[in-house]
Formats: sequence, structure tokens, C-alpha cells
Amino acid sequence: MNRICGGIGMLNGAAREETSAIGSRESAIEGNPVGHPAWARVRSRLRAELGEDVFTSWFARVDFQAMSGGVVRLSAPTVFLKGWIKSHYGDRLLQLWQEEDASVLRVDVVQRSALRVVTAEEEAPAAPAPLPRQAAEAPSEAVGDRFAGSPLDPRLTFASFCEGRSNDVVYRAARAVALSPEGSSPAYNPLYVHAGVGLGKSHLLQAIAHEARTIDPRRRTLYLTVERFTQQFVAAMRERTTIDYKERLRAIDILLIDDMQFLTGKTVQQEFCHMLNALLDSAKQVVVAADRPPSELDGIDERVRSRLKGGVVVGIAAPDFDLRRRILETRLAAARERNPALVIADPVLDYVARAVPTNGRDLDGALNRLICRAEFSDLPITVAVAEVAIADLVGLREPKRIRIEDIQKVVSSHFNVSKTDLLSARRTRAIVRPRQIAMYLAKTMTTRSFPEIGKRFGGRDHTTVLHAVRKVEELASGDDTLAQEIELLKRMLQD
Repeated sequence: MNRICGGIGMLNGAAREETSAIGSRESAIEGNPVGHPAWARVRSRLRAELGEDVFTSWFARVDFQAMSGGVVRLSAPTVFLKGWIKSHYGDRLLQLWQEEDASVLRVDVVQRSALRVVTAEEEAPAAPAPLPRQAAEAPSEAVGDRFAGSPLDPRLTFASFCEGRSNDVVYRAARAVALSPEGSSPAYNPLYVHAGVGLGKSHLLQAIAHEARTIDPRRRTLYLTVERFTQQFVAAMRERTTIDYKERLRAIDILLIDDMQFLTGKTVQQEFCHMLNALLDSAKQVVVAADRPPSELDGIDERVRSRLKGGVVVGIAAPDFDLRRRILETRLAAARERNPALVIADPVLDYVARAVPTNGRDLDGALNRLICRAEFSDLPITVAVAEVAIADLVGLREPKRIRIEDIQKVVSSHFNVSKTDLLSARRTRAIVRPRQIAMYLAKTMTTRSFPEIGKRFGGRDHTTVLHAVRKVEELASGDDTLAQEIELLKRMLQD
């Protein structure tokens, strides 16, 4: 109950902020009610009953539209306000109107349109009025270009994606999402794709967006990176348009979120959680991509992780030789469309496929180097030439992903202290030094920020982590034994 009340309080606050800038308009409405004198009296009674704050939050932008055949029609500017007033104040509105005019049989609240008002007869009684599809696909039409989805690369389609044993399951799941008919219940929801750098997760998300829009251009599909979502939400808060922004996101049919591991900030995570719950509860398709499974999203709120873990979680492994070879063939065929004279022999492609085992992005880089040499050099592209061109990529391996929990476990075992002691407030030397080393390793061997590391070490402040890192660096620079001990810990974590 406290959480529900807190959520309503946040909505009230957002609505108050959004309406504070239109105080002059509110005064004008009070002085000259739109269309019917009874509406002014109903408004006055609502204001007295609810109080100024609540009244301003929910009724400042509600206008009288028409009265005919015992039906009063009021209008609200957004779907959210319309639905909220209907569900929370519908009965009271009807009672107040009937006390003013006994002939009133029903009070309808409809959404205002920039062109016209949707009438009660046109509005489906059992379903909320959806946003225009064009507005949902491109929120920029309503709130500015900066609220559009992240740009899509026209090259990243299913046709250009190379399927193999390492990615066949996620590829088919992504195709099923894109091809599912509108209105059907999503079979994989949320679909969570995790993979290392350059293994194709962003490619698949954008391919879903392209395919879904091609099959049904009216389908509301939105691709967003977490960075863009965060920027848009913060901008909406600053400009007091959060209610409109959240409505548009929750009206999406397919929402594709990329780089989930970068979602930070308590308020942003809370709003993402609300949006995710609303979409999933409404049977809207959600697809999320990240560089690690949901259980390893250390800095993400547990409620978000739990919701993501409840869906279909599929990983993409590093490509095998056959897939790497086909990736090179596909990229070379695309390059030959631009330059038919381009020649790179099969033995060279075989060498590159064997020498660069990491991911598709490194393969692209290796092939691009060879294409450049083939186009701007008179020498044929041989295996010897390829060896020189891609020498820095040869033998690369995907680095092991190290978690803070791994560091805490290894440090605890090495120094014979418990993990509980590492996270506690104890400040004995036997605990402080291992704790500082663990914080140092967390900063140097993971991508976590100082505040994130502090949170994982018993909720400490980021300045404590910064002090620990500097202290270990200072001690290690003058103590070879400590420096060797730290290197040993690093090797243990990397093995």
C-alpha cells in the first residue's frame, strides 16, 4: 500500500508540475466555463472536496465539450488523464452533475484531439483510446525530435544476419517475435538476449524492428538504447512532460531496449520498471539486449532483474569456424556489389576465419583492411599480406567477464576472511586491507563506477572506494610483495 501511495504521490507531483505553467489558463476557465454553467459549479465543488493540489493535478485541463440526450461529455488532453478520471472520479462526477441537473444520465470523458474530439459513439467503450500509430512510432511528432527512437541502420536486417550453431536459437526467437501477428499473445516475453561485444545482439534487435515495420507499417515498434531512454526521460522530467512521454512508451506494441547493462540512476530504473510491468501486463512484446545475463546485472534494481529473468533468456556464443567463414563471404559479397573487380581468394578468407576467432565485429575489421589493400594496392591479397594486415587481431580471445562477486570470493579466500567481513563496518587491519584490495580490483577489472562498487561493498560512499583505490596504488608502487600479490589475484580471477 505504501508503494502504491508513493506511486500516486509521484504522479500527482508530476501532474502538478505539468500544470503549474498554465495557471493563467486555469483562471480563465474558472471565470468563463466552457459551454455550460453547471460545469463551473461542479468544478467548484470538486475543488472544495479534493483540495487545491489534487484538483489542480487531475482537473485543471478537463474541459466541458457538450451535453446531449442526458449525456455530458468532458475532454482530457491525454489518454492517461482520461483513464484516471474515469476510474477514480467517474461515479462522483455523475453524482455531482445529477445534483446540478437531474436529466443527466451519464458522464463521458474522452481524449481531446488536435483536430477534433473523439465522440462517445466513436469511442470503443471497453478499450482505452490508443495513441495514433504514427505518434507511437515516432514520438517526436508530439514532443520533439529528441523523443524519437534510436536510429536504425538499414543494413542490419535478418537478410544480412548470418545464422549458425552459436546463434540459431536466438535468431529463430527473434524472427518469431517479428513475424507474430498483431494482437496475438507474445510467446517469448520478455525476450532477453545477452552476448559479448560484436556477436550480433544489436543486429537482431534492429532486424526485428525492420521486419515488424515491413510486415505491418501500422505496428507501433520502437528501438531504444538505454542511453537514449535515459536522456529522453530526464528531458521529459526537465520539461514537465513525463506523463505524456510515459503514455507513449506504454502504448508501444514492440519495445526493443539495447545495452541494458548501462541503465543507472534510481529514478530512471524505477520508471523503467513501471514501464516494463505495464507493457508485459498488457501483453505487449518487449525485447532486451545486454552484454550479460539478467542475474549478473549488478547495478540494476532487483525488481527489474526479476522481471527480466522471468522471460526467455538466450545467449549468443562466439561463432565457430563455419559461421565465421560465412560471415566473411557475406561481407565480401556485399563489397563486390560496390566494386565487382574486388578479388580476395578463398585461402585468404580461410586464414582470416581461423585467425580471428572472437566476434563478427573483429571479422569485419579484418576484412575491411584487406578490401582497402585490394582496392588501393597493385599487389594481390595473399595469405602473407593478410598476416601483416591483421597481425594485431590474430589470436585475440574474448576476455573473461569478471564480476564483483567473483572478486569478493577470491579475495575472501586468499586472505582468509569472510565475505560478510568484507562488507561489514569492521575496521581492523586484517579486514580493511583485503577490503581495499577488493575495491581496487573491482575498479580496475570491471566497468563498474565508484558509486556502483560502493553499493556492492556494504553501501559505502563512492569517496571510500576512491580512497581505497588510491591507497592500494600508492602501497603497491613501493611494495613489491603487495604488487606481486595483486598480480596473483588478477591471474586467479582471469583463469
